[in-house]
Amino acid sequence: MFIRGLIMRFRRNQRFLLYCVIGATGASFDFLVYSGLLKTFATTIQIANAAGYLCGTILSFILNARFNFKTRDFVALRFVSFCAVGFIGWAASAAFLYLLVNRFGFDKYLSKLMTIVVVVLVQYNLNRVLSFRILKTK
Repeated sequence: MFIRGLIMRFRRNQRFLLYCVIGATGASFDFLVYSGLLKTFATTIQIANAAGYLCGTILSFILNARFNFKTRDFVALRFVSFCAVGFIGWAASAAFLYLLVNRFGFDKYLSKLMTIVVVVLVQYNLNRVLSFRILKTK
């Protein structure tokens, strides 16, 4: 009974869990680019955040389209939609980073990790509805 309930719960949430795994991959890539730019090129946190976010968004789109939502149609339109949602996420991330680092004095690396958690939840729901469902064929 317990195992059956877990299996049913997993199946209901399978797409979200895979989105989280893919999102963790994209977020890790984002964080690596962010950290690398800060340490190697001494860029500002906002420039490093934008570059990292863009790299993570592109990787996440490719992986989600192929493995999670399994879409091969309207790729350019889906990518634009995914990037628009990503832009909303980036704007929220930039605002949170500004507040946490510049106003509250938090560590710039810890702050980046904290913003990722909030943004993933918002972006999953927006992408699920806008980028991968709205253009469904048959």
